[in-house]
Amino acid sequence: MFYWFMKYVVVGPIVRAVFRPWVVGSEHIPAHGAAILASNHLSVSDSIFLPLMIDRPVSFLAKSDYFTGRGLKGWATRNFMKLTGQIPIDRSGGKASEASLNTGLMVLGRGDLLGIYPEGTRSPDGKLYRGRTGLARMAVEAGVPVVPLVMVDTEKVMPIGRTLPRVGRVGIVIGEPLDFSRFAGMEGDRFVLRSITDEIMVALQGLGEQEYDDVYASAVKERIAAADPDRAPAR
Repeated sequence: MFYWFMKYVVVGPIVRAVFRPWVVGSEHIPAHGAAILASNHLSVSDSIFLPLMIDRPVSFLAKSDYFTGRGLKGWATRNFMKLTGQIPIDRSGGKASEASLNTGLMVLGRGDLLGIYPEGTRSPDGKLYRGRTGLARMAVEAGVPVVPLVMVDTEKVMPIGRTLPRVGRVGIVIGEPLDFSRFAGMEGDRFVLRSITDEIMVALQGLGEQEYDDVYASAVKERIAAADPDRAPAR
């Protein structure tokens, strides 16, 4: 109830009035049942605009840092994430990654929508980078469709490092659901998972105008940090 109150009475009307968001392809979001929404990731505000611009609730796997900040900003971020159904995950790898996958499968098992950024982190420069295969594993294991979508101009409204957003228009382009049921039972095959992930990234690149670079965004951020620590983008 509180989620709907915030979305339609408090936050939603303000966001729509200030940022005048537009959506193309909303009919591709399943009206019922579980599905994964696979999105590019340009800004921390992606996880704010997307849930507000589609009808069904969406749970995002959000990095745990958003839930541990201090001060007024940390309190506001933590509570907003909790109130909008975001789920903290540990991105340190190993058992933490396995726990994150299980959390995603739990959301899908409830018949809900799960939002995932296959790049694993925000793009440091607006390009679209190589996807991580955890998304593919969840799609195959849960037997759910993947809906590709791209956020548009959110990095202009709230660039990396900025605390408060600028006023500007943002949008979403939503593509047709991708069906990977033909790979049922093959969630342990890394070659299949890579193929699925690459197909999803091709779909994202086709929906938007981002240049694609077949390397991991995290590796690009590490190179930037090594070359100039002062310019190191947030993870």
